[in-house]
Amino acid sequence: MLSLPALAANKSVLHLASLEWAPYVGSHLPDEGLTSAIVKAAAVQAGLETQISYTPWSRAVQIGLNDPDYAGYFPAFYLKEREKTCYFSASLGNSIVGFAHLKDKHFDWKTFADLGTVKIGVVQDYANGEEFDELVKKGAIKTDSAPSDISNLRKLMANRVDVIVIGKDVLRQLLITEPSLKNARENIVFHNKELTNFSLHICFQKNEQGLRLQKAMNVFLEKLNMKKIEGSYFQQLQASQFNTPPQK
Repeated sequence: MLSLPALAANKSVLHLASLEWAPYVGSHLPDEGLTSAIVKAAAVQAGLETQISYTPWSRAVQIGLNDPDYAGYFPAFYLKEREKTCYFSASLGNSIVGFAHLKDKHFDWKTFADLGTVKIGVVQDYANGEEFDELVKKGAIKTDSAPSDISNLRKLMANRVDVIVIGKDVLRQLLITEPSLKNARENIVFHNKELTNFSLHICFQKNEQGLRLQKAMNVFLEKLNMKKIEGSYFQQLQASQFNTPPQK
């Protein structure tokens, strides 16, 4: 393995392609997002400066994998077939997707059969897990589509749907930052049973340099206290809404 000082001297900038996807990555978020903060924390210990370029997702994947000015792209879900095209970093955390509902409306589920009589809000064209999506196609689960997570949350507040499918961290972000959801902050809860749980990673280019960067970054990613970074990120986000510094 190439030593870290040699690696840093050879490629001092870790240039990654990404998309705007709060709270994970975003040019206007604290530390450019929760997942970006994790990448930066590991990279700085490896002697690397992180540079993120934002494009639509399909473009980010294309240039991240093929442009020699980039090391890769992120945050990518781990998929077995992607191992053919890139080297996966160690985990950058997880994207947990589940159900949110109004606090005063009882909702519980253990199996998909429990969802047969529930009207579920989903975001149009979002994948929500193979089994759930297949049951939707068969008509075994009733869904109502919205163009965005914000629209879905507004429908939930208006009792137009019983529950919605949403990312746990996405919900937390929106309840802090979206003014139109101010009255929802104390009224919406996330059910503790997950629908899907995707591990997030950097997809490094499948070449010698990509392999070296993967190994160098993994040394430090595996040592990070990601819960601490997550807590700090949301503390900064909360403080930024009130223009007050986060508490130490």
